[in-house]
Amino acid sequence: MALFPPAAAVAVVVDGSPLAAYQRAYLADGRVFAPVAPLLMRIADRFWLDGDTLVAERNGRRAYVRLSPRAAGELSVAYVAAAAVLRALGAAVRYEASGRRLVVTLPARGMLASPTPFDPAAPSAAPRAVFTPLAPATPRPLWTGSPMPRRTGLPFPPP
Repeated sequence: MALFPPAAAVAVVVDGSPLAAYQRAYLADGRVFAPVAPLLMRIADRFWLDGDTLVAERNGRRAYVRLSPRAAGELSVAYVAAAAVLRALGAAVRYEASGRRLVVTLPARGMLASPTPFDPAAPSAAPRAVFTPLAPATPRPLWTGSPMPRRTGLPFPPP
């Protein structure tokens, strides 16, 4: 009898909401493998391919994942060991065996501060002069000769 059943399906929950994916994550040999495309698109701030290495970045932390050459172009079919990548990006990860769920908790981002109100006493730079050339004057058209007849038909009400 095997300790871990082969390829058991696992649900991924990120901050309390399930991760929607066409390809399901699975448990194999004691590790949860998740598809790269929905997992890192949801969690990473940005990611890019550097040859056959996928680089994911979140809050200045980076995770490097070497992909197989055939899966490097298609991120929806590439799988990664989810816990290792998510922990490298700063997320807390735990596996709930009873519900077959991988629970991911992301750290809170820094709060955005509102801008300070205008302070007239604060030093400021004087506005700079911007050089904008004047548009050249165009000559006014001069029409000479007899007037031309109208070439479009006028609407005429039916009798």
